[in-house]
Amino acid sequence: MFNKILIANRGEIALRIIRTCKEMGIKTVAIYSKADADSLHVRFADEAVCIGPPASSESYLNIPRIMAAVEITNADGVHPGYGFLAENANFSEICKQSGVKFIGPTAEMISKMGDKVTAKETMIKAGVPVVPGSEGLLKDVKQGTKIAKQIGYPVMLKATAGGGGKGMRIVQNEDEFEDAWNSARKEAKAAFGNDGIYIEKFVEEPRHIEFQIIGDQFGNVIHLSERDCSIQRRHQKLVEESPSPFMTPELREKMGEAAVLAGKSINYEGVGTIEFLVDKYRNFYFMEMNTRIQVEHPVTEEVIDHDLIKEQIKVAAGIPISGKNYYPTMHAMECRINAEDVLNGFRPNPGKITSFHSPKGHGVRVDTHVYAGYSVPPFYDSMIAKLICKAQSREECIKKMQRALDEFIIEGIRTTVPFHKALMKNEAFRAGDFNTGFMNTFNLEDCVE
Repeated sequence: MFNKILIANRGEIALRIIRTCKEMGIKTVAIYSKADADSLHVRFADEAVCIGPPASSESYLNIPRIMAAVEITNADGVHPGYGFLAENANFSEICKQSGVKFIGPTAEMISKMGDKVTAKETMIKAGVPVVPGSEGLLKDVKQGTKIAKQIGYPVMLKATAGGGGKGMRIVQNEDEFEDAWNSARKEAKAAFGNDGIYIEKFVEEPRHIEFQIIGDQFGNVIHLSERDCSIQRRHQKLVEESPSPFMTPELREKMGEAAVLAGKSINYEGVGTIEFLVDKYRNFYFMEMNTRIQVEHPVTEEVIDHDLIKEQIKVAAGIPISGKNYYPTMHAMECRINAEDVLNGFRPNPGKITSFHSPKGHGVRVDTHVYAGYSVPPFYDSMIAKLICKAQSREECIKKMQRALDEFIIEGIRTTVPFHKALMKNEAFRAGDFNTGFMNTFNLEDCVE
């Protein structure tokens, strides 16, 4: 087992990892930028090292400075959390070469699944269903329009190095193709330094359903069942839940088998998520794999009663997994609380929190790094808390979430709490009748309190 783990991240996920490490008797090192000097992860870690100014490129993305912190604190493990360097193959390899265990997959595994075209090719070879589309990157517009005719419009152009919806365009017909191709490539180049584009059939009325998997160093891979992440805005998830209200026992078995097959195809080590699109007929297609812990991992923790960070650390230390799949025994839901102005296009709203009260009670969990008097910096992701509720049924879970949201007090900045309150009252959402296009018809005026 590890003696000391450096957490190469910030905010609530860094604090989340520190808590599990303390329970396991493992010492912790926090790294922080000058903007995060007052963050709770800095206060509660055993050691803390400032690694640079606020800009991510000079702090949380600066591998030489992070490795220097590893060296001076004599850490024998590095946990990357999510975001930043969590899916950076180069960082994983540098840790390995430095004799420090990267708590996550190897560089080779990250490379195979990090590039979407390579991941798709890997899944085809493994026999996992994929969305019909191009075999590899498109060479030019002519090749793209030819494939679009073969698979039928509408189609989706996607950046191979994409994420967060950047470099993606829906094309309804051939007349729109060239403009969409040019704008997608330009956006992808600016965002990722890679303008590679591939094409897929656009799945209509899709659900975004993902399966949590975990693999050990002995070739064993299991799944921990699904999460439904279909409530999203501009491809950014807002609410996640398990089990999915769209799921059937038969579909769960098929998707679970495919998720495990995907993990085994690359001898996956660590926790990861296989993301699928599921159409209205319950046909499912591999979309991508996240080779890290995810923001919504508490949803799975609550329905199977396991600490996923602990499982990550155990696998990285060479401890084998149980070998059996896990299924939901409760219903859990997570609302992401962001420092954003809902009625102003979800614009980030950093600033000082003057008053903060988090909800309590049976089946209510809040993961956060903020407090009254804390100033939310403008340099990073706007998520400041995650509210997770669990109950015996989905209906009870929604009622509990409504009660918890009513208790959540955050003053001094605007947050997404009013949005979540309105969502919990929405009839379509309450009935489980939604897909990834739900927010296109949601009336944000309902969020006025």
